[in-house]
Amino acid sequence: MHMIELINVSKEYKKTGAQVLSNTTFNVEAGRFYAVMGSSGSGKTTLLNVIGGIDTFDSGEISIDNVRLSALSRNEMADFRLNNVGIVYQNYNLIECLTLRENILLPLHNKDIDSSELDAISGELASKLGILGILDRYPHEVSGGEQQRTAICRAIINEPKVILADEPTGNLDSASTTTVMECFRKLNEEDGITILMVTHEVYTASYCDKVMLFKDGKITGSIDRNGMNRKEFYRHILAELELGEIYE
Repeated sequence: MHMIELINVSKEYKKTGAQVLSNTTFNVEAGRFYAVMGSSGSGKTTLLNVIGGIDTFDSGEISIDNVRLSALSRNEMADFRLNNVGIVYQNYNLIECLTLRENILLPLHNKDIDSSELDAISGELASKLGILGILDRYPHEVSGGEQQRTAICRAIINEPKVILADEPTGNLDSASTTTVMECFRKLNEEDGITILMVTHEVYTASYCDKVMLFKDGKITGSIDRNGMNRKEFYRHILAELELGEIYE
């Protein structure tokens, strides 16, 4: 089953005439962890934004769990995204005046849930991602890796079918990168959440099941894990990138 499907999706920036997506076609199987890998400025973030319904596209079709995004109104798209798609950004996007617990619970603020249940929900997620002991702290009081794990908790609090991650380790050191990527892998393997991540980092991509190569607004190839462990897949990605020279 295809959880995410793009068919001939194109997008042009009207002001500059730049073609950022050009008949982009690919799919992500349900329950899998895929990466889109390409150089900085190649349009990866725009690709993720149109899949998440944050940005529009000019032609083609995008479906998530067999729901065609073009068939949804703006309000319907917002509701669909809230209940089905979790988004994780490079810059965390936490609200500084709220505690980590309050940041995690933001997507539930309009729902009629009592405070004890909210505490239980946030505590369960925080325990899963290893930040239970710091929920009463504020973003500036914790590390970047802890902020990103808070952002992941916020993204999955509505039990989404899909997580879209935009360079989620771009601001992290190597130790925090490993911790965050292990969290993503755990969510994928144990909870069955489909994850699509954009990145330019080979190490980050090596945690995925499949890497799709993105250049000039379209997918130009893919690299499959095929049972390799993470270190083997890391070396395989490096070798394929050197052969393909996708960063030129």
